[in-house]
Amino acid sequence: MHPALNIAIKAARRAGQIITRASHDVDLLKVTAKRQSDFVTEVDKAAEAAIIEVLREAYPNHAILAEESGATGPQQAEYQWIIDPLDGTTNFIHGFPQYAISIALAHNGQVTQAVVFDPERNELFTASKGRGAFLNDRRIRVSKRAKLEEALLGTGFPYRCFDHVDTYLAIFKELTQKTAGMRRPGAAALDLAWVACGRLDGFWEFGLSPWDMAAGTLLISEAGGLVSDLAGEHAYLDSGNVLAGTPKVFSQLLQVVQSHRTPALSA
Repeated sequence: MHPALNIAIKAARRAGQIITRASHDVDLLKVTAKRQSDFVTEVDKAAEAAIIEVLREAYPNHAILAEESGATGPQQAEYQWIIDPLDGTTNFIHGFPQYAISIALAHNGQVTQAVVFDPERNELFTASKGRGAFLNDRRIRVSKRAKLEEALLGTGFPYRCFDHVDTYLAIFKELTQKTAGMRRPGAAALDLAWVACGRLDGFWEFGLSPWDMAAGTLLISEAGGLVSDLAGEHAYLDSGNVLAGTPKVFSQLLQVVQSHRTPALSA
């Protein structure tokens, strides 16, 4: 196992302990609204601080991009950690057990290491570029589903920015009619990990942040799936728009989404 992946696992497990302890007393949490339907708790901040402490101790010269504290460290660093300490905060606040810790390492802009940890189920998803994807040390692959009408898809409803909500709903309507079902559990990092291990056959969402998908997208590509932005390119970490799936489901999903694209929603 790559040494950086080991460090990321250690950081994720430490954050998981903080989150699990807090989950027993969710009603006591102090919750702040960053903007409409976008919340942060003291648990997000404590988990992020714990992750950064572990990473900084091992790699003091690496840059960090984290959801709560933003970009820190050397600006032109070769390595950057991309962290979401608690993806699915709204679920967590409500005691809805679908949330995860996401940690990725990018080398010159390319994600090379990934960890998504679900502390509720004690499921640890890991990947190193070129070495495959794993769930609790067991090799995982995307599902073998080839037809969109047989596919179970994950998505995330717009909740912060509603600029493209009509386009989203039009795509949602068409895909609801053309698939086996749509699911919206509310934690993109975990949804992507579930595509990687075959629980979902595809996923699509607009307006995500890099920390929501950096780790999950590497898991999928290392598990034999395909990932792109709305243009079918690889700029999803920049655009925030992502499509993923088994190779054949992905191409059919991309076709549907592209048929609804507008000039404002290009990539």
